[in-house]
Amino acid sequence: MRLIVESKPMADKHFERILVTAALPYANGPIHIGHLAGAYLPADLYCRYQRLKGRDVVFVSGSDEYGVAIMVRALHEGITPKEVVDRYHPMIREAFEGFGMSFDHYGRTTSPVHVETSQDFFRYLAEKDVFVLKTEKQLYDPKAGLFLADRFVRGTCPVCGYEDAYGDQCERCGTSLSPQELINPRSTLSDATPELRETTHWYLPLGRLQPELERWIATHPEWKPNVLGQVKSWLKEGLKDRAITRDVPWGVPVPRDVAEKAGVDAEGKVIYVWFDAPIGYISATKEWAAEQGDPDRWEKYWRDDRSMLIHFIGKDNIVFHCLMFPAMLMEYDGFVLPENVPANEFLNLEGQKLSTSRGWAVWLHEYLEAFPPDLLRYSLAATLPETKDADFSWRDFQTRSNSELADILGNFVNRTMTFAHRFAEGKAPPLVNPSETDREALERLAAFPARIGAAYEAFRMREAVFETMNLARLGNKYFNDTEPWHTRKTDPQACANTIHVSLQICAALCVLMEPVLPFSAAKLRAMLNLTGVRASEPGAGDESLRGWDEAAGPLLEPGHALGKAQILFRKIADEAIEAQIAKLKATETPEASEEPPYEPLKETITYDDFARLDLRMGTVTAAERLPKSKKLLRLEVDLGFETRQILAGVAQQMTPEDLLGRRVVVVANLAPRKMMGLESQGMLLMAENRDGTLAPLTSEGENGAVVR
Repeated sequence: MRLIVESKPMADKHFERILVTAALPYANGPIHIGHLAGAYLPADLYCRYQRLKGRDVVFVSGSDEYGVAIMVRALHEGITPKEVVDRYHPMIREAFEGFGMSFDHYGRTTSPVHVETSQDFFRYLAEKDVFVLKTEKQLYDPKAGLFLADRFVRGTCPVCGYEDAYGDQCERCGTSLSPQELINPRSTLSDATPELRETTHWYLPLGRLQPELERWIATHPEWKPNVLGQVKSWLKEGLKDRAITRDVPWGVPVPRDVAEKAGVDAEGKVIYVWFDAPIGYISATKEWAAEQGDPDRWEKYWRDDRSMLIHFIGKDNIVFHCLMFPAMLMEYDGFVLPENVPANEFLNLEGQKLSTSRGWAVWLHEYLEAFPPDLLRYSLAATLPETKDADFSWRDFQTRSNSELADILGNFVNRTMTFAHRFAEGKAPPLVNPSETDREALERLAAFPARIGAAYEAFRMREAVFETMNLARLGNKYFNDTEPWHTRKTDPQACANTIHVSLQICAALCVLMEPVLPFSAAKLRAMLNLTGVRASEPGAGDESLRGWDEAAGPLLEPGHALGKAQILFRKIADEAIEAQIAKLKATETPEASEEPPYEPLKETITYDDFARLDLRMGTVTAAERLPKSKKLLRLEVDLGFETRQILAGVAQQMTPEDLLGRRVVVVANLAPRKMMGLESQGMLLMAENRDGTLAPLTSEGENGAVVR
């Protein structure tokens, strides 16, 4: 058993390699944006960054093809579970590829390697007498001739009275249930009334293993608060033995030799999906190693203390990855334990909970038919639900694509390339007698790789993306401050220096933006004709190539010939967004109508009442939390003619990074108000949705523009 009982900072631990896993999606439907924001995009950002650092990274995942969810889908469609997974596995894999997921291996749990690995794992623990055998009464369908898994039982919820609750959870009130708790239970297979019959199963004794799990969890105080909070809640309630076998016809069969030794009939018994699914990480690594021509190589990542294991998951999988799977690994001698489990919260869609059952979702394969993958990667990465639930809206997607990718990053690259081709013969000019502004820009550039990298290392993906865009903001500001459109006539060398420095910023960007914008980064490298740079794809870790750290210094030599300039990002038209919103609403089922009411209209006012408001456009140039306030953010807003300090009561829904750089509407003639010892000199206008979520009002007007 590998159990570290000392708590050491991450920086003090030496790891030679990193194994990253992303939760295995059920192969009973396509991938949607909630999946991406929960586990997959954060994992890909992290792995691409680590590869650019030149580190040994293996990134695995795969389709979870067993379990009741697959059977439910098969029964609903009148086909076999195998036909379901054979349809959705390639669809999921191809959508991930189109989105730019950089898996080293994406497997499937119906593969022979996975079945064998799962059975071997089960057998090893059984031979160690880890499991407890229990014979209990469970619900049985006399018509179908099957014991009923949780999802095959429906009935009346004992808490809220909902008459169509599942045997594991009531979808209306959210209460966790067991099938025996339902009132008037019925089988979803035959509509028969279930009977109680005895059956024998293997249990993992989590209660007995709890002290060891608690000691291990205590060694990781650096884990995210949402993860530790949920884990400690389970530990406080006390862990209970968990059945790790089921009586269903679809799953990894319980090894017959183990069953015979225990005196149990193995017919129809399979391993519980939440026992075999995380083993899928191991089997996927085995399959990857075999593809490399070194079948034993998987053990270096799973059974060597110099390997770091990271699980990327959504919050609904925390208990399995932080308690159940670690308990399994502890009992199977020699396996490494997770070093971190950076679980994300849930992503909402247009202010509502994302729901596949009622059609309220944005499917990845359909998105890829309409827009480039990088636009969604950026929009999701900038709003990841890292510490609390977040919201995706098509309008915000458009704003981020147009105002940030096109107007900030794309605009800077276009200006730089245009000037380089027009006034520097399409080459990187030498830097001669640089000004203080030139030197300062290069010095600030040098700090970005370490700053962005620190955020990735700490699993603060949104911060890393924000800082990456800040480098483009630096480039735009530098370009404006040096005014090359003037100096090209009055001081040609100063103009050449501006082009040189701007090209170096572009070159750094094509490395530093690659984790979040891999397709655009490759396009920018081609525009710069920049070769010899390490890529973030699997197998691209040649140490002789320049990578993340080298982006701190000049990547382009004087005289370097540039490639052809192209538009990096094109703006999204309103019509394209309207089409997506209409499509979403058209696919929503009627049962989704249980929505909160709209707030009633206030009493009628006259135009003169409205005209008294002085609404101005501004840009948030600084944002920070107030140390002693849970609700307030202190903002500095540039109104063009002056900068105002505004205290906004949005800290419980937004981070400073959410507002920094945003174009906002300000009530500029509101009387100043003292709060927390500071003066608030105006108010931001916010749209409040029916569920209470807030969104800042924005526009394309210049700072100081009057909103009428």
